Amino acid sequence: MFTGTHDRPHHLVSGLGRTNARFALCSGPTSLECIAAWPVNHFPSLHEAIEHYLGECGEPEIAGAVIGIANPVLGDHIQMTNFSWSFSIQDLRRKLGLDALHVINDFTALALALPHLTEQDLRQVGGGKSVAQTPLGVIGPGTGLGVSALIPTPRGPWLPLAAEGGHVSFAACNTLEQRLWEHARAEFGHVSMERMLSGSGLQFIYQCLSREQGRQAEALGPADISLMAISDKDPICREALDVFCAILGTAASDLAVTLGARGGIYLGGGIIPKLGEYFLTSPFRARFNDKGRFSDYLCAIPVFIIDAAYPGLIGAAAYLEQLDHDPIPADTDSARPANAQRGGAQGRPTAARSDA
Repeated sequence: MFTGTHDRPHHLVSGLGRTNARFALCSGPTSLECIAAWPVNHFPSLHEAIEHYLGECGEPEIAGAVIGIANPVLGDHIQMTNFSWSFSIQDLRRKLGLDALHVINDFTALALALPHLTEQDLRQVGGGKSVAQTPLGVIGPGTGLGVSALIPTPRGPWLPLAAEGGHVSFAACNTLEQRLWEHARAEFGHVSMERMLSGSGLQFIYQCLSREQGRQAEALGPADISLMAISDKDPICREALDVFCAILGTAASDLAVTLGARGGIYLGGGIIPKLGEYFLTSPFRARFNDKGRFSDYLCAIPVFIIDAAYPGLIGAAAYLEQLDHDPIPADTDSARPANAQRGGAQGRPTAARSDA
């Protein structure tokens, strides 16, 4: 059983993607315990997923929770964009018997993890050294495309940005990308960067290239396309992945110049960390540097692949730590009873166990 201490009570932290739900107990960003993950479709609701997790951990007492979710957080009611879960933050807090429940965007959580990552958690992809006291950008394709940043403040704590930068408009850099834009425009209307830089985006690129080359596209998922590309088993898969990485280079460099992110650009999400050595020699870095008059500026900015196992959980725990010092004005929503005291733990209903 995990009980924490009077000074450092345990909290629940969670990262909810469009595919998996991850959970841990923590008393700080470097003290994650009882880490577990399940596909979100194993449970009919977030409440049941949390109850199952807490039951698996021995019914610990927890003071509160932070949930990072792949979704805009605009108020008390949360409806997941690409999954059926929906919930009220206040109702969920009451059902779980928590003093406080905070819900933040998943890439806000990922950004907050950056200062807590070690050299072993990162792989550098070109560029020079990070410049202290300058912004850090984070971007990552997975089921969707997440974007966030950390901005330094005079008092010390970083300020995370809650952003939906995956929905900026895609702009082509060559004739092939212009054709992809035209295909996407015909199919979707507005063509966001996420239409290209996501698992479904990689599939879309592969299908378009197959049609253009007179070949019937196979029913390949994003992981299949990546594997076929990296192993050189299919030239169209390889071209699709090369195009994907080049477009990511454009998006990452756009983020860098927009933020002035001389502290570095960090790549997360579910796709890039799995590409291994291929990504280091992919078209990504050349495209990242290709900014005309600002090429020298971009060449100096380091890019890092996040290889940490659970960076979103680290970031959710870091949110709690930062909240103790200074409220974070980010894309968050919180539920707390009027008489709640930070650091206490209320009784929680018995776990409703569910098969995983």
